[in-house]
Amino acid sequence: MRMTENGNKRIIKKYPNRRLYDTSESKYVTLSDVRKLVLEDVPFCVIDKKSGEDITRSILLQIIVEQEDSSDPIFSSDVLQQMIGFYGNSANKLAGDFLRNSVNMFYQQQKRLQSQVTSALNMAPIPSAFTEVAKHNLELWQQMQDSFFKSGGLFKPDADRDD
Repeated sequence: MRMTENGNKRIIKKYPNRRLYDTSESKYVTLSDVRKLVLEDVPFCVIDKKSGEDITRSILLQIIVEQEDSSDPIFSSDVLQQMIGFYGNSANKLAGDFLRNSVNMFYQQQKRLQSQVTSALNMAPIPSAFTEVAKHNLELWQQMQDSFFKSGGLFKPDADRDD
């Protein structure tokens, strides 16, 4: 991977025609490609070519909308309506802090559980084929969780990492 203009994040530019251009790979990309960057833990930001504004959050929200439409949704209509109700009132910041902290706590608990299961699998006299399948499933689960939490901006990727 080639380094970006700012040295640590891949820069993706969004042009007025709504196309996304990965400056590191010198090619146009789709939202699906950006989602893969999230899953692969590649740091990036999306810049509006016309205004120069960082629109990463907006692009990540678009990816979440696509995921919500194409698979089993995480957010029910009731939850979304309640979240919308928080905007513009005094509970806005409190609700954001609460959600961020709750998701971070859930994420950390899942990491701890995965670590304990991995440790148990390494110690238990289980046939190696089963152990390898279980380890692979744990890795896939971790990737899915990382993607979800990073897409929502709900945790800092480098905070409390075991890697």
